[in-house]
Amino acid sequence: MKQVDIIVTGEFVVKDAFSHPISDGAVAILGDEIEFVGQRSECLAHYRGQRYIERPKGLVIPGLINAHTHAPMTLFRGLADDLPLKTWLEEHIFPREARLTPDLIALGTELACAEMIRSGTTSFIDMYLFEDTICEVISRVGLRAWLGEGLFDFPSPAFPSGFEALEETRRLLDKWGDHPKITITVDPHTPYTCGHDLLRRAGEVADEMGALLVIHLSETEWEVAEIQRRYRRTPARYLDDLGLLGPRTIAVHVVHPTEDEIGLLSERGVKVVHCPESNQKLGSGVAPVAKMLDAGVRVLLGTDGAASNNDLNMFGEMGSAARLSKGIGCDPTALPATHAFAMATMWAGEALGISGLGTLSPGAPADLAVLDLDSPHLRPCYNPVSHLVYCATAGDVQDLICGGEIVMEDFELTTIDEEDLFMRVEKVASELT
Repeated sequence: MKQVDIIVTGEFVVKDAFSHPISDGAVAILGDEIEFVGQRSECLAHYRGQRYIERPKGLVIPGLINAHTHAPMTLFRGLADDLPLKTWLEEHIFPREARLTPDLIALGTELACAEMIRSGTTSFIDMYLFEDTICEVISRVGLRAWLGEGLFDFPSPAFPSGFEALEETRRLLDKWGDHPKITITVDPHTPYTCGHDLLRRAGEVADEMGALLVIHLSETEWEVAEIQRRYRRTPARYLDDLGLLGPRTIAVHVVHPTEDEIGLLSERGVKVVHCPESNQKLGSGVAPVAKMLDAGVRVLLGTDGAASNNDLNMFGEMGSAARLSKGIGCDPTALPATHAFAMATMWAGEALGISGLGTLSPGAPADLAVLDLDSPHLRPCYNPVSHLVYCATAGDVQDLICGGEIVMEDFELTTIDEEDLFMRVEKVASELT
């Protein structure tokens, strides 16, 4: 009988979005990888665990992957609601961000991590400021993250220019490049907040580093019109002319692409992140997800920041994405639950280049969540994947493991002192207003 570190058992185990769920299943974890996935009886016959997490009414799933957020913006949650994006950003968010410090960044990040842990998220892609501080928090909390310093043509609270922020990106890679759960990315903010010289240089640095390049793209009709006015090209064509579109490019939002741009994104292998709730709340529109998927574009799912969403709940995003595609297309078969769940798990894992991430399979990273099915809104359970997209809530998550580390067990966070965290958050909230 082989010794493993952790054995997790549940009423159902969902290996991935498209495999049949395993009834009375189990997952065995050795180190930071999954050793076994299958029937509970078979697992217990061949493996002995140092730790057991036994959930007779549990639904064991791959950890969710939030493919776009701005973690410290939890501190701005609810401060400037019901406004157009440009007004919200330039008149309310940018002025408040100018007052941010590394201490505030650390606090907002820890709050975001607590929220993501409680809602089943084990990995996320972040674009923001003072990313070295964010790295420090992530390293302590134990989640998996892709982190990039935001690049702008104007001074940010962290750096006087985008080019100096690019140098910080190199320093981040030197400092964190060997960390098992942290990956550094290159993050020009948008085609309209970065001039072509900064965009070109960002692309060159990403190529030199072999890093992902993350950029907001075609989020609003205003942005599309502004890029066409400045450069006489659509936003995606403009970035392509600068050499920024490729398999390592992650384009966020893409609410208003032309048919030509959808074909271009597919041809270049660009990954797109759909943020349905933020786009709805800011009145930006609804991304044509079904069209992009039909064209072969790999679409992932993100929450955006908590200042525009206003939460980091990936269960809400999965449900919103599936329902929106059905509603705007008048087609109940559009974006089925399997696809919405794949966007939040295995498709994101593939895009991030880690074998098995977003699945429960031998050799995959030991990133998983357990939901408590013993609730009225989750009974009866005919189809666990359907329940994950259309019924489950963040409050159903009972346990979370990331890289073999238990970060929440039986609804209790193990790497964050929530009582102390909430006291510190309340203390600074008055200063931000």
